[in-house]
Amino acid sequence: MNKVILVSIDGMRPDGVANCGNPFVEELKKRGSFTLDARTVFPSVTLPCHMSLFHSVPPERHGITTNLYMPPVRPINGLFEQVSNAGGKCTMYFGWNPLRDVARPASLLAAEYLNAYSEEHTDGILTDRMIAYTEKMKPDFVFLYMVETDEKGGHDSGWMSETYLDYISHAIGNVKRVLEKFGDEYTVIVTADHGGHDRAHGTDLPEDMTIPMFFVGKDLVPGKELTGVSIIDLSPTVADVMGVPVAPEWEGKSLK
Repeated sequence: MNKVILVSIDGMRPDGVANCGNPFVEELKKRGSFTLDARTVFPSVTLPCHMSLFHSVPPERHGITTNLYMPPVRPINGLFEQVSNAGGKCTMYFGWNPLRDVARPASLLAAEYLNAYSEEHTDGILTDRMIAYTEKMKPDFVFLYMVETDEKGGHDSGWMSETYLDYISHAIGNVKRVLEKFGDEYTVIVTADHGGHDRAHGTDLPEDMTIPMFFVGKDLVPGKELTGVSIIDLSPTVADVMGVPVAPEWEGKSLK
């Protein structure tokens, strides 16, 4: 089974990543396939977007339309469950507690939550902990979620503010550390869940709905710019790279 690390940087707009000043952005584009024009789902809100990411269906099918989780009437296996059912080991690291519901507990080898406001640069602390555990245990699928870009950057200071761009730069720096440590063993995929405008998101404005993605690994074409990409394509792509079955209900396509 091939191994994958999926990184979600909350609220990261394409023009935010392009203007954050971190030179590693260009390295990501050279080393892997990418898009600066992918589309998320509506409503462009964190939990609905991540439920669509991991279950490859829009909110009208999984039923989550706010940041309050409600058990679906017709449950669909998500990416964590598909990997676990195929014999893979999954871990997740997250800085926003409602995100715990994207995976069923039985599908996880380990999970760690750290409140984003408990101290500064909690995204970096979670990255440190993920790196340490992954070095030791070598799980097959790792999910690392960074929230400071959204909470402290977007909502507290405004999308495209200096503070917002600084948090994106820090997040990209964390991605660099992950790739330097695991780029030879893991395919690394980086995405956002949604964008934002002013100090909010959730609308169908392009600023809210357009997201960047980067795919770095031996099965993906370096420097290739992808088109027609949706957030619901991520789970089929990860499953394809890992060699695990997709759930029959999934609607997205593999980008491999």
